[in-house]
Amino acid sequence: MNPTIGITLLLTVLQVARGQKVTSLTACLVDQSLRLDCRHENTTNLPIQYEFSLTRETKKHVLFGTIGVPEHAYRSRTNFFSKYNLKVLYLSGFTTKDEGTYTCALHLSGQTPIVSNRNVSVLRDTLVKCGGISLLIQNTSWLLLLLLSLPLLQAMDFISL
Repeated sequence: MNPTIGITLLLTVLQVARGQKVTSLTACLVDQSLRLDCRHENTTNLPIQYEFSLTRETKKHVLFGTIGVPEHAYRSRTNFFSKYNLKVLYLSGFTTKDEGTYTCALHLSGQTPIVSNRNVSVLRDTLVKCGGISLLIQNTSWLLLLLLSLPLLQAMDFISL
């Protein structure tokens, strides 16, 4: 085999493996719904398969996804949204019966099942409420936030350009 082809193939496999890594999983409460934010790297154009699950008393319950089959009891309670590097699951009617360890798992379609996942332990009494301002800060770079606030600061005579 030509060494150039071998190196190219190796780099492609490494890029594909890297493009599926879950970087964080957070949980918060919106009204009576649990919101799970699964952030991940996305350095490839291949479709990413995903699964949200709940482990309670050593039993895994699939809530939503494309890897496993979601349990019937959760199908009507889930809403899912996806962006480039963020997958968000809402579980409506969240109660203490839904407490447990939540997992976001994903892998690339057509690849060997190397799964990247993160867990978060969720207890209703310790959940924080989701906030709009904090989400803006989490998803927006500081430079962009500063640039967007310049007209406001100028209008209030804090700065002059």
